[in-house]
Amino acid sequence: MADTTDTPDTPPTINLRGARVALGPLRRDLLPVYARWLNDFGTAPMLGNATPQTAEGVAAWYERQVAGDEIVFLIYELATWRPLGTATLYDIHHGYRRASFGIWIGEPDARGQGFGTEVTRLILDYAFTVLGLHNVMLTVNAYNVAGIRAYTRAGFREFGRRRECRPHDGTLHDVVYMDCLAPEIG
Repeated sequence: MADTTDTPDTPPTINLRGARVALGPLRRDLLPVYARWLNDFGTAPMLGNATPQTAEGVAAWYERQVAGDEIVFLIYELATWRPLGTATLYDIHHGYRRASFGIWIGEPDARGQGFGTEVTRLILDYAFTVLGLHNVMLTVNAYNVAGIRAYTRAGFREFGRRRECRPHDGTLHDVVYMDCLAPEIG
């Protein structure tokens, strides 16, 4: 296996670039980094997962990501080329011009820094201008206040809730449904 440091010696392949982040394809050599993220129980509840992930499980997760119909980007911090997380468009339906979106900031010290908002804006631009989609939606746990704030800043609006369906810390919480339409992004 190749060197598994968090930052490459040369800039990685980049598909989309913002002011502080860049997005590119997932990399197999970063399996240990993905394993660290997937086993961070500070992040896992936001994803709806709180079970330890083995190396084999992480490898299987990676294979599902790269082999599926989803569009998965690895998020990099531009200043350092450090991988920060992933952003995904899934349930893509070109006929109906819609998709769903998910983002995951795996590095704890990168959360709350505005990276999520910038990545979300890049993904919306890609979805609307490159893929020609009209509607992108997401779901977020109501206790993920920072995520809701980032999505709102990027242009998403709440359109509904599934009430008390997500257990967290001994309490049932709502799942918030949000979407964004192409004409709403300026």
